[in-house]
Amino acid sequence: MSRLHALARLAGLQPEWQDAAGRAQTVTDDALRTILAALGLPATDDAAIAESIAAAEAERAAPPSFVSADAETPFTIAGVDGPAVLRFEDGATRDILVDAGRMPAIDRTGYHVLEIGDRRIGVAIAPERCFSVEDRVAGKRLWGPAVQIPSLRDAGPNDSGDFGSLAAAASHFAAAGADLIAISPTHALFPSDPHRFSPYAPSSRQFVNVMLASTDMVDRPEGGADDDLIDWLSASPVKLRALRHAFDTLSERSRADLAAFRAAGGEALGWHAAYDAIHAHFFAATGARGWQDWPEAFHDCGSDAVARFIDEHRADCDFHVFLQWRAVTGLAAAQKAAIDGGMALGLIADLAVGMDSGGSHGWSRGGDLLTGLSIGAPPDPLGPDGQAWGITGFDPRALVRSGFAPFIATIRAALTHAGGLRIDHAFGLRRLWVVPDGGSAAEGAYLDMPFADLMRIIAIESHRAQAVVIGEDLGTMPDGFRAVMDARAMLGMRVLWFERGADGAFVRPDRWSRDAVAMTGTHDLPTIAGWWRGRDIDWTWRLGRSAEAADEAADRANRALDRSRLWTALGADGPEPAPEDPAAVIDAAIAHVARTPCALAIVPFEDLLGLVEQPNLPGTTDEHPNWRRRMPDTVDVLLRHPDTARRVALLNTARPS
Repeated sequence: MSRLHALARLAGLQPEWQDAAGRAQTVTDDALRTILAALGLPATDDAAIAESIAAAEAERAAPPSFVSADAETPFTIAGVDGPAVLRFEDGATRDILVDAGRMPAIDRTGYHVLEIGDRRIGVAIAPERCFSVEDRVAGKRLWGPAVQIPSLRDAGPNDSGDFGSLAAAASHFAAAGADLIAISPTHALFPSDPHRFSPYAPSSRQFVNVMLASTDMVDRPEGGADDDLIDWLSASPVKLRALRHAFDTLSERSRADLAAFRAAGGEALGWHAAYDAIHAHFFAATGARGWQDWPEAFHDCGSDAVARFIDEHRADCDFHVFLQWRAVTGLAAAQKAAIDGGMALGLIADLAVGMDSGGSHGWSRGGDLLTGLSIGAPPDPLGPDGQAWGITGFDPRALVRSGFAPFIATIRAALTHAGGLRIDHAFGLRRLWVVPDGGSAAEGAYLDMPFADLMRIIAIESHRAQAVVIGEDLGTMPDGFRAVMDARAMLGMRVLWFERGADGAFVRPDRWSRDAVAMTGTHDLPTIAGWWRGRDIDWTWRLGRSAEAADEAADRANRALDRSRLWTALGADGPEPAPEDPAAVIDAAIAHVARTPCALAIVPFEDLLGLVEQPNLPGTTDEHPNWRRRMPDTVDVLLRHPDTARRVALLNTARPS
C-alpha cells in the first residue's frame, strides 16, 4: 500500500471502491491529494504525507471524549481503568468499576457522562431498535399520502401552500382513513432570495422554512393563485411583506409568546436570525448568495462588524426570530391537526442529506461541516458522470470531537413536530461521496462516517419522539447496510419500479419486505400515469439527457415491454390499457402496493389523483419546473373526485384502520 493510500485510509477515505455494477474502481492520486487537503491533511509530497499521517494517527490514538453503546450490552472505552462515576442524563449517579476499559452493561438509554479522575466522557446508550409502527399500533399496516407542501391549495387565494394548507390537508386525509402524511423537507432556506426554493439545499436543517408560515396574503400578484405553477419570484416578496406587517402589528400576548420562543431558542436561534437579516441586507445590495460573498468583516459571526449590524438592525433580526416562531407554530398545528383527526403517526418529516455551505449553519458553525467539498454520488448507469449536489454535510471527525451535538440537534429538530422521519440518501450515514468544490463528480471518493454512533443516536431520538424512521436506501448500497437497517428497525423504501427480479419481471406484492415502506413512487420519479404514458422518456429526449449510444425508439420499445410486464404483475382484469389511458393501471398499481406486507404504504398525492407530471426531475434546474407544480384544487375537493375516492377506498380495504 502506498503512503498516500495509507493516509487516505487513516482519514476515512476509500482509495478503492466498487461501482454499481460491482466493478473495482480506484481513486486517482490527484483526487486523493485534493480531498485530503480539504480535510486538513496535506499530501503534496512525501514530507507532507508523513506529517499528516503522524497527525491522523495521533488523533486516532487520543483518549475518546464520546462513545456510544447498546443498552444492556457490555462495551469498552479505550484507556479507561478503575473506579468511576456514571452520571445519568437526569442527574442520578451510579458508581461503577471499569476493568481495563471494559464497561459493564448500562440499562438506561440516553446521553450520560462517565466521570473518572479528571476526565469526562460522553456515553450515549441506545435502545436496541428504533421506535416502530408495531410500537405505535400493534398488528396494523398503515397508509398515507406524500405531499409537496407548496403544491397545496387553500379555499381562499394563495400563491403556494403553507403550514396552514398542510393542517387542513392533514385533517381531510385523516378523515379519509390515512394514518400518516409524508411531507417535503421543511428546513430553513433563504427567505430573501426567492430563487432558492429547492427543499433539499437548505441554509440550516435545525430551523424551519419561514416561507411555509401561514399569513393572510395581501397585494397578491394578479392571477397568481390560479396558475398551475408557483411563481416564486413574485410570490415570495409579497409573502415577506405580509409577514412583516403581521410582525409590526403583533398583540401584546403574541409578543410575550414570541419572547418565550426566543429565550427557548437560545444562541443558535439568535445566530440564525442574524444570518437571515444580514443575508437580506447584502442580497438586496449586491445579490450575494451566501456568507462567502459578504464583506470579509462579516465572515466571522463573532466579529465586531456583525455585532454592530445586529445592534443597528435589531428590528430586522427580531423579525427573523418572529418568522421562525410563526413557522414552527404552524408546523406544530399541522401535526396536531393530523393526530386530532385520528392519524396514528401524523407527519412524516424529511431530512435532507446536507446543506448549502453558504447558509446559516455554515456561517455560524462552519467547523461542523466539510469545507471545500461537495457531496454527491459516484458515476453509475443512471448517471454516467456522477453527481455533485452542490451541498455539504457534517465532517465526521468534527462530529466525534463535538460529541455528535450537531447531529443530535438536527435529528431532534426534524422530529419535534412529527411522528416519523425519512432520511434522504440514508447511505450517507455510512459513507459520503465527496467531491472537491468545482471538480467533477468522477473525481470524488467515499468518506467513511461514524455509522454505528449515528445509528445509535437515531434510535435514541426515535424513541424520545416516539417516531418511526425511514431510510432512503435507493442506489449503490454499501455492503451490509440493509442488514444494519433491519436490525435497528429503520424502514427501507421499496418502490414499485425497482421491485423486480433478475429477469426484469415485477415482484409479487407478497414478496415485498415487511420491514419497509411500500411506495408507488417518489418526488424524483415519474408518476404512475407519467410512466405509463412515457412522459419521463419525453423529458429525457427533450432535454438531451440520454447517453450518446441510446436510441429513443429503443427506449420506447423497452417501455412497451415494461408496460406489459407491469400489467401482468398487477393481475388486473381485461386487456392492457393503451398508453394514453392509465386510469386502470393507477388503480391496480395502488392496490398492488397496498397488498404488500410492508408496515407502511406511502402513495404520492400525484398518483392518487392520476397526474402525469412529477414534482422534481433530478439533474435539472430551470429546464423542468421543479418544486413549482400545484395541485388542481383543494384537498377536500380532490378527495371527493370519483377516481381519487376509489383509490383511497382501495387503500382502506387493503389496510383497514
